[in-house]
Amino acid sequence: MKNSDETRRKQLGDFLKIRRAKLSPTQTGFSSEVRRRTPGLRREEVSQLIGVSVDWYTWLEQGRDIHPSSQFLESLAAVFHLSPSERNHVFLLAQQQLPLDAQQSQGIVSPALQGFLDLQGSSPAYITNLKWDIIAWNQAACVVFGDYETMSVRERNTVWRAFTSPYIKQLLEDWEGHAQRRLAQFRASYSLYNNDPLWTTMIADLSQINDDFRNWWPRHEVLDSPEGTKTLHHPTAGKLLLGHLSFHVCDAPDLITTVHIPFDENTANKIGKLLK
Repeated sequence: MKNSDETRRKQLGDFLKIRRAKLSPTQTGFSSEVRRRTPGLRREEVSQLIGVSVDWYTWLEQGRDIHPSSQFLESLAAVFHLSPSERNHVFLLAQQQLPLDAQQSQGIVSPALQGFLDLQGSSPAYITNLKWDIIAWNQAACVVFGDYETMSVRERNTVWRAFTSPYIKQLLEDWEGHAQRRLAQFRASYSLYNNDPLWTTMIADLSQINDDFRNWWPRHEVLDSPEGTKTLHHPTAGKLLLGHLSFHVCDAPDLITTVHIPFDENTANKIGKLLK
C-alpha cells in the first residue's frame, strides 16, 4: 500500500511539473521578458496564483505525503487550464472525490446509444444515470415496464417507482427482492449526491409515504448492478421470463445501460405481439 501511495504521489507530481512547463507566462499575467532557465511558469508563480506557500507546492511536485483539498485542486485546474479529463486525473491521483459535474454528463444520450437501444427489438432496454433516473429507453421497455414518454422525471426514477408504482408491484413476482436491491444500488450512488436537494426531498417523501422504504433505508446496504433474472406478470402478455445485464458505456461511464433479454422464445413472442 505504501509503494502504491508513493507511486500515485510521484505520478501527480510529474504530471504537475509537465503541465507547469507547458504554461506560457503571458497566459497567466506574468511578464515574458523575465529571463527563465526553464520553459513555463516557476513554482513560486504557481504558488502565487493559487495562494499557497512555495514550499507546500514544491512538496506536492516532489511527491511528498501531503493531502491537497478539493478546493486547491479546483484552483490548480483553473490555473493550469486543465481539460475535464486532466482535471479528473488530478483528482483521482490526489485521492479526492470527483467534482459533481465530473460525475455526470447531464444525462446526454448519443444518437448511437439510442440506436443501440432501438436495435434490441423484443429485449426491453433502457439507460439510467447515476441518480437512477431512466433517461432513454426502447419501445419494448415501454410496453413491458410502462410508458416512459408519459411519466414525469420523478416517476422515471427507478427508486421512486419501485416504492410508489402499483403497476411495478403487480408486475414483479419478487417485488420485495427487487425493491431491496434497487435501494441498495441507490445507496451505493448516494455519496455522490448526498447534498442534492432533489434526492434529499425524495428520501424524505419516500420515508413519509412508504413503510418499507422507511424501514430499509437505515440498513445502509450497498450493492452494484449484478446480472440476474426476472419473472414478470404482465397484465396483457401474462408471464414473462427475462434475463438482464447492466453495463457502463465506455464513452459515458456515468450512464448505465440495462438490457432485459427474453429467457425463452415464448417470452420473445409475447413481447413481439405487444410491440405490434
